[in-house]
Amino acid sequence: MVKVDLERVALVVHPDDNVAVAKTQIVAGTVVVWHGREIEVRENVAPGHRFALVDLPPQTPIKQYGQPFATSLGIKVGELIKRERISDELPQRAVIPASKNAPPEYFSDEQIPTWQGYKRNDGKFGTRNYIVVAPTSMCSSTEALQIALKAEAFLWSPEDFPNVTGIVALPHNKGCGCPLGTPVEMTLKMLARYIEHPNVAAAIVIELGCEKANLEAFSKYIEPLSERKPVKTLSVQECGGTQATVKKGLDIVGEFLEFANQFQREPVPASELILGVKCGGSDAFSGITANPALGYAADLLIRCRGTVIMTEIPEIYGAEHLLAERAKDEEVARQIFEAVEWFRKYVGVFGHDLDENPSPGNIEGGLVNIAIKSLGAIAKAGTTRIESVIGYADLPSGKGLYLMQGPGYDQESTPGLVAAGAQIVGFTTGRGTTIGNAIAPVIKIASNTTTYERMKNDLDINAGLILDGGATIEEVGRLIFEELLKVASGKPCKAELNGHREFQIWTVEGVSL
Repeated sequence: MVKVDLERVALVVHPDDNVAVAKTQIVAGTVVVWHGREIEVRENVAPGHRFALVDLPPQTPIKQYGQPFATSLGIKVGELIKRERISDELPQRAVIPASKNAPPEYFSDEQIPTWQGYKRNDGKFGTRNYIVVAPTSMCSSTEALQIALKAEAFLWSPEDFPNVTGIVALPHNKGCGCPLGTPVEMTLKMLARYIEHPNVAAAIVIELGCEKANLEAFSKYIEPLSERKPVKTLSVQECGGTQATVKKGLDIVGEFLEFANQFQREPVPASELILGVKCGGSDAFSGITANPALGYAADLLIRCRGTVIMTEIPEIYGAEHLLAERAKDEEVARQIFEAVEWFRKYVGVFGHDLDENPSPGNIEGGLVNIAIKSLGAIAKAGTTRIESVIGYADLPSGKGLYLMQGPGYDQESTPGLVAAGAQIVGFTTGRGTTIGNAIAPVIKIASNTTTYERMKNDLDINAGLILDGGATIEEVGRLIFEELLKVASGKPCKAELNGHREFQIWTVEGVSL
């Protein structure tokens, strides 16, 4: 029989918890010593999974982070917490807090650091300087891709145009074959948000010519955009087909390159940075290491009078009451509950529910249900008050922390954060993900050292140091903050080095969790 102190092989996240999380593989029969008590672990426990610290009779709330995440169906001390032994039932807590939360304690102007950014005509600053080729629908996505690929291969080089980050297309599968209304409008709105984004110097917009999301429908966006930066349009049918469209597009890119190269980086206070926070491929350690460290960095940015946007509404389900307690006022608290309720009804229309959110990888990594996933996910929002809830791809109205409506699905939520104005994204992962974005750098933070070492060419920061005892949450959080400023100033992140330029659009046509 092996006897070890609990802290060597597991951790109890909060004093009120009645479970421990395994840091390493624990073999059945191991005795862990905790507060003078000896607990025999009755089954093998994989890293990230939990065992009971006390008997949990039926109807007992099971707690981690000091919060209930499931209800026991009958679990003995030392037994594994697994799906067959729990119910997802939780107490109802949709009570609107009546109190108001004060703004954070801001740093003085002298304490606010700077980064190097590209100033735009509207006074905003970009972390990158792209020329964008945007198809209005899937029907012109091939032409957009060919223009961008050929332009980067034959017209652009970092030696000839050192101030231009690149030429990037925004291929997607929306814009036609769908009902009029929200699907078309959301497509056009997303494209417009990317074109007006401070990371973009100029843009070409391409239609096929007969689709629902055509240039005529897009004209209400293009006209005001053209006042801020060069925007030119092409129609594949009017040009005479693919080859003619690509040729004309390349001619336009040639003009835009000279224009875009005029922009140069200049010192910018951190207050001008908008950070999107995301998690994907999460495991049980995400909420213990990477998410709270990213949350600490988010707090630092907000204290610099910067802006942070969090999304993934399905992944606050079960923890929305904790965010509501941090709302600016009663109205914002109501908005938070309403955002979750809207998403619950939205997926219900298709015969699904939010409990289906965790992926097989999440579950294998110890996230046994949506509640435990959500309790860990909200840590990346830090501790400051929430100013408001905004719609998908909507711009925040001021500084501070905002919650954006949107799915948890990485390929749609990350583009939504960028559309909402984020010039950079902090993305935590436990299982390992490689995602980037078409126009914004995505810094990826590993929750554990095993994943970081296995995928270090894709991951930027190892928050597993917290779990290993080599650093604190605050130390890794400050490291993330400093890396954000470096990458905002031009240092390429791993996703950029690997050529990741993901872009998708959430149009509410089907279920995205």
